[in-house]
Amino acid sequence: MNKAHVIEHLKFALEAQLTTAKVAAKTAHDTATHEENIAENKYDTLGLEAAYLAQGQAQRVNDCYKSMELFKPIFNQPASSKIAIGSLVCLEDTNEQQKWFYLGPSAGGLTVEVKGLTIAVVTPGAPLGKLLLNKQIDDGISLTIADVKHDYDIVEIL
Repeated sequence: MNKAHVIEHLKFALEAQLTTAKVAAKTAHDTATHEENIAENKYDTLGLEAAYLAQGQAQRVNDCYKSMELFKPIFNQPASSKIAIGSLVCLEDTNEQQKWFYLGPSAGGLTVEVKGLTIAVVTPGAPLGKLLLNKQIDDGISLTIADVKHDYDIVEIL
């Protein structure tokens, strides 16, 4: 696995999220300000609802910008023997199935495909992120999801 390649994919994915958020914000704003959505009586709330949606979409754009700014300094961090924000981690379950995660400062749940492998971003605030912080290769972690216990070994840190 090439960490630089993963980082490039993450950058593109963050930019794509921002572009999508901008389009959604513009569409919501246009809907909220369109002359057909002016309230005709006190029960006509389409314009008000569209304004709330536009506000939420504008916040989403701001969140995307913040995520991009938070990622910038960690993209250039050197690899460490312990997992920290900016680490690319490979976990292996008891069936020898491998899963890759990037411990990021934000954008949890974002996924990218690199050479047929899916890499998911997890944050330190997520249950998995909390378990991974400061772990090393060959450490084991256990995570319970929907009352099912999953055991993993850390097999690679980049």
